Amino acid sequence: MTPVTDFALQCPLPLRDYPVIVMAHGGGGRLMHQLLENIFWPAFQNPMLGQQHDGAVVRMNGRVAFTTDSYVVRPLFFPGGDIGTLAINGTVNDLAMCGARPQYLSAGFILEEGLPMETLWRVVQSMKSAAAAAQVQIVTGDIKVVDKGMGDGLFINTAGIGCVETELAISPSSVRPGDVVLLSGDVGRHGIAIMAVREGLSFESPIESDCGPLAAPVRKLLDAGIEIHCLRDLTRGGLATTLAEIAGTSGWRINLEETAVPVEEAVKGACEMLGFDPMYVANEGRFLAIVAARDAERALQLLRSEPICAQATRAGQVLEEKSGLATLKTIFGSTRILDMLSGEQLPRIC
Repeated sequence: MTPVTDFALQCPLPLRDYPVIVMAHGGGGRLMHQLLENIFWPAFQNPMLGQQHDGAVVRMNGRVAFTTDSYVVRPLFFPGGDIGTLAINGTVNDLAMCGARPQYLSAGFILEEGLPMETLWRVVQSMKSAAAAAQVQIVTGDIKVVDKGMGDGLFINTAGIGCVETELAISPSSVRPGDVVLLSGDVGRHGIAIMAVREGLSFESPIESDCGPLAAPVRKLLDAGIEIHCLRDLTRGGLATTLAEIAGTSGWRINLEETAVPVEEAVKGACEMLGFDPMYVANEGRFLAIVAARDAERALQLLRSEPICAQATRAGQVLEEKSGLATLKTIFGSTRILDMLSGEQLPRIC
């Protein structure tokens, strides 16, 4: 007996006539309208999207941050999230790293012919929940269908805009000697969660992606008047590559303490098994905040008050050495250089 799914219970009847996505010809116009009317509009409903226009007209004040990204993660669903939550949180986090308050997103979907309708519905519901949690609205979008074999199921592009309400110049060029490097939590979980699913690996302790929105902890720092010099989320290339990029741009040496970087035991074990360095494994819910030394302790306590940053640590410092290098003081007391990751360690993780 086939189990009754949430999709069967909640999705309007017309779409049950289409168990999979079909090409938009020979009546595809009707299907496209039904997708909009029964899946997308109910999930993302708001007055701007409800205008059903080619774009959205929104009200904003002052400086604006704007970002875009595309998501091609494989598999579509993984422990701790899916391509939908990733698309929302990834774009929200990019805006947050600019010091912006994320407000409005667009969403473009490339659907492969044969994609199960229930899969699409589940992803859209995830996006709805993630957008609500991040307090953003999806106000415009697009849907395209490609031939079977040409799209690997589902790709998503999101763009986002948000208001920049701070006068701080948050960028690597603002980093100064004496600044403190704060790390928002443990590293390596997202990349290892994806790889474990791909390779069919199982561990005593399940590894879940850290995928989550970072706007709230950043907003808390800004609202408290913390002097933030640089913010970066630790996505492709992980912590090490991010720090190397910041050091190279700022021109100063930035030193990290290995003992201050949290890594879950299951992630350590998986990295040893697969030959990865957790310092270079991607994250989707972690960031660095480089702040003025006088604000470091207060900033750390503010971060720890947010659930997603409960493991935040004081991880390093900017040194008065004009080398542009990122270095790591290891658990053995030696120092090694953290280079940028060459190539893609784990393809299609976001």
